[in-house]
Amino acid sequence: MSKRTVTVIGLGPMGRAMAGVFLDAGYDVTVWNRTAGRAEELVARGAVEAGDLAAALEAGGPVLLSLIDVGAMYGTFGEADLNGKVLINLSSDTPEKARAGAHWAKERGASYLVGAFNIPPAGMGKPESSAFYSGPRELYDEHRELLAVLTTPDFRGEEPGLAALYYQINMIMFWTAMTGYWQAAAVAQANGLSTEDFLPYATYTADSMSNFIRFYAARIDANEHGGEVDRLTMCLSSVEHLTRTAADSGVDASVLQAHVNLFRSGVAAGHGADSSSSLVALLRR
Repeated sequence: MSKRTVTVIGLGPMGRAMAGVFLDAGYDVTVWNRTAGRAEELVARGAVEAGDLAAALEAGGPVLLSLIDVGAMYGTFGEADLNGKVLINLSSDTPEKARAGAHWAKERGASYLVGAFNIPPAGMGKPESSAFYSGPRELYDEHRELLAVLTTPDFRGEEPGLAALYYQINMIMFWTAMTGYWQAAAVAQANGLSTEDFLPYATYTADSMSNFIRFYAARIDANEHGGEVDRLTMCLSSVEHLTRTAADSGVDASVLQAHVNLFRSGVAAGHGADSSSSLVALLRR
């Protein structure tokens, strides 16, 4: 049997991308999906489609999972014999669910790593792409070369929930930022502008965010929220203005109103003269 062997279970867009990259790298790739009909292209490129789950598990090499969430793993494997298997679960889920999945796999005699991609399927196989991993360090080191075929691997620690935690933190930033962009685009269109009209300014604002993030990071960790740079009362006024702008434009402002409510809570809690970064402590409570 080839030493460069891998099995991919779950053939959604990410799973198909993973299998394709392994094929391009010369691996012997076995694929399986609970719903038939997703492996034709991969088989044409040289993959072997397992006839059933048992055959997929017996194909050899680590088993990489690309499922909708950790819960899908339980339904997929059922009572299958996992003793001695290496499972690398690259399905998105919460840190708590990741920990539960690791415990479940350990009880069944499997070695288990948690992974979380920081990319869409199109980024698979590119050196600038990355993924978080957590679990037993020895297991990670053993399979690091294989994981590096997919993306640059970033090991976050042996506690199994860490990869999911880092991923979800990133996704909190991503989706709230993208929601802001959807809101801005709606206001622009409501006022006769196209997204192209304000695109240079949108990208400038997005790029400048990295400077703010770096500036506030050390202050947040030190619990220093002095108002010499920004004051929460001024920030509240700003978010009230943009919320009214959206409403006056006939655009749903409910997402923006949630920001107003948060900022008002901060002021009411006595942080009006502090930096808006004081909201971190308020959110934690």
